[in-house]
Amino acid sequence: MRRSVGLLADFRFEQSDPDRFYGHLAADTVGLLSDIWADAGDTASTGATSLAGTRILDVGGGPGYFGRAFAAAGVDNYVTCEPDVGEMAAAGIRLASSVRGSGMDLPFADGAFDLTYSSNVAEHVCEPWRMADEMLRVTRPGGLVVFSYTCWLGPFGGHETGLWQHYVGGEYAARRYERTQGHPPKNRWGESLFNVSCADGLRYAAALPARRDIPDAAPVAAFPRYHPWWAWWMTRVPGLREVGVSNLVLVLRRR
Repeated sequence: MRRSVGLLADFRFEQSDPDRFYGHLAADTVGLLSDIWADAGDTASTGATSLAGTRILDVGGGPGYFGRAFAAAGVDNYVTCEPDVGEMAAAGIRLASSVRGSGMDLPFADGAFDLTYSSNVAEHVCEPWRMADEMLRVTRPGGLVVFSYTCWLGPFGGHETGLWQHYVGGEYAARRYERTQGHPPKNRWGESLFNVSCADGLRYAAALPARRDIPDAAPVAAFPRYHPWWAWWMTRVPGLREVGVSNLVLVLRRR
């Protein structure tokens, strides 16, 4: 519970103090992925239960906070792919493993990584499930994809435009933010912020085993990222999950 409250409380600092917000989120992400890999990863192929022996791709890694956190955890085979040069340089963190490219057309060979993940990226691209398909493509058989995103109808779906304004409408929230703050929001509705539901992700994961247009894949788990384990049941309740889950984590396996 302490972890959940701390992460959610930091959300208000995303714009005003990004070092605090993204630094905390990055460290938590490393811990989350470490646990997922230890529990469900193909550790026999990498020879280790820790992330240190894995090839990791971070889709939409942004200004480098995540890369720094992985380096601190001893991961030396980490690559980040980010389409926006300005975003890559925003924090002044230099990463030799940064690649410029779109998550919807990843510039990597099939099966290049053991673990591919994205953190709070899907809601910022117009075709999030195309991005998920690409992440599966570049993950080797036996590897994992961890796809984490903010659900639109959750309290943080509108990002910096407010906790309730996006319930009225994304365009309304953006215009109200610009009127009250004197400048446009970083995340603009319809351009860099989109309506992605919890149900969308669960449907995508459930449909994977029957698809023939992408490499064999199957869902492993789905849970709310910021909640303690005893609240994970929310993902099973239609309606409630859209508001209560806030951020959905999908864990997928290449077979």
